[in-house]
Amino acid sequence: MFRPMTSRVLSERRGDAVLVTLNAPERRNAIDQEMVDGLHAVLDELQHDESVAALVITGAGDKAFAAGADIAQLRDRTSADAMKAINSAIFNRVEEFPAPVIAAVKGYALGGGCELAIACDLRVIGASAKMGQPEVKLGIIPAAGGTYRLPRLIGLGRARELIYTGRMVDAEEALRIGLANQVVADDEVVDAALAMAAQIAKNGRLAVRGAKRALNALSRPGQETAVAFESSTQAVLFDSADKVARMTAFLDKQNTKKKS
Repeated sequence: MFRPMTSRVLSERRGDAVLVTLNAPERRNAIDQEMVDGLHAVLDELQHDESVAALVITGAGDKAFAAGADIAQLRDRTSADAMKAINSAIFNRVEEFPAPVIAAVKGYALGGGCELAIACDLRVIGASAKMGQPEVKLGIIPAAGGTYRLPRLIGLGRARELIYTGRMVDAEEALRIGLANQVVADDEVVDAALAMAAQIAKNGRLAVRGAKRALNALSRPGQETAVAFESSTQAVLFDSADKVARMTAFLDKQNTKKKS
C-alpha cells in the first residue's frame, strides 16, 4: 500500500524499486511547497538505502504528471525567493539521487513538471502526453534546470525553440527529439517504467550507481554557473510588473473556467 510522506507525496515499495506519486490530481499535481517538502522527505529516507535499484516518479490521476509549479505561489514569490532556488534544489537532488530515477509521465508535464521529468535519468511517457516549458508566457524563465538540462537532452537549437515559444510537444515529437526514452499506451506508463526499473535491478547495483555518477560528472560541466545564472535572472523577473500581470491573468482565466 501507499505510505504517505505528506498528503502531496506517496511512496510504495515495488520489488527493488520505489514508486513515488505526486498526489494532487485535483490541481493537476501542481508543484507547491508541500509537494517539494514531501519529495525531500522521500529522498532523505531513501538516500542511503542501497537496496533501492531505481525510483519511479509519476503523477496521480490521468490528466497530468505535473502541470507545473503552483502559479498562485509563484505570483507571490519575490526576488529573494528566486535566489533560494526552491524547485531547483529538489530537482538537483533527484538528478543526484544515487540510483537511476525514471519519470512515468501521463498527461501534461509542463513548466516545473517538465523540469522534474528532465531531472530524472529516463522518461517513459504516455501516448497522449504533452511536455513543454511555457514559462515565458507567464513573464519568467524555466529556472529549475530547464535552461541547462533541456539543451543537454534535445540540443541547443531545439531547446531554444521550445523555451522561446513556450509551445508543447506531443509524445511522438518528444520521442523523436530525445525528450522521451519510450512511448506506451497511457494506462501502461507506470507498469512500463517499473519494468524498466526491474531490468536495471538485474544488473550490478554498485555498477549502475557508479555509471550514474560518471555520466552525471561528464555531462554537467559548468552547471554550478548555470544554476546561479538561472536563479539571478529569475530573481529580476520575479519582481517585474509583467510577471505579476501575466500570472494574474492566468489565474483569472482558470477561475473563470471553474465557474463556467
